Amino acid sequence: MTESKATPITAEMYHYVLAHNPQLDSVQRELVERTHQQFPDSAGMQSAPEQGPLLAFLVRLIGARHVVEVGTFTGFSALSMAQALPADGTLIACDVSEEWTAYGREAWAKAGVADRIQLRIAPALETLRGMLTEPHIDLAYLDADKAGYIAYWEELVPRLRPGGLIVADNVLFHGQVTDPAASGSAVAIKEFNDHVVADDRMEAVMLTVADGVTVARKR
Repeated sequence: MTESKATPITAEMYHYVLAHNPQLDSVQRELVERTHQQFPDSAGMQSAPEQGPLLAFLVRLIGARHVVEVGTFTGFSALSMAQALPADGTLIACDVSEEWTAYGREAWAKAGVADRIQLRIAPALETLRGMLTEPHIDLAYLDADKAGYIAYWEELVPRLRPGGLIVADNVLFHGQVTDPAASGSAVAIKEFNDHVVADDRMEAVMLTVADGVTVARKR
């Protein structure tokens, strides 16, 4: 068995990493803080601070103009990606909560990117199935209910242009993916990870960023 070369991420090391990543701007920081203040029991659903710059980097790296997000919560990840889009770029944000996304709407307006984001309050599958079926999506970020990941993937892959990316969050699910007794969302993520590996339409890498991030590219 190959030994991991990963450096243990202590609190000190985590702060070091954050200090050497692009810094969050004032609107992003305020949104992160407000989310923890207003929704302390749900704030763990927010993408980690290091994921915002990563998502923005990927948007710029592939020159994305059309982004889809499945699972928006209070809007930090959507904000990060929208800021990296060109002025005429679009991001379709899928969520089911008016309450949570209201915080995102406010932040998007403060950051001057509200015109790039189209918020769809509806079940994500309904929104995805209503999109054009031809390949047109440059990047999709998947961070919603884990039981729906495979279904979202199957709607997104045909609509993804060659070379486009799907980025999936929580693919390690708090370390439970290796637990033989795993249940619920952990099992759904295990099944999703196996589904991704077996999909010949895509090439994927799994990264130990935050709670695990898979970056998959359409062939």
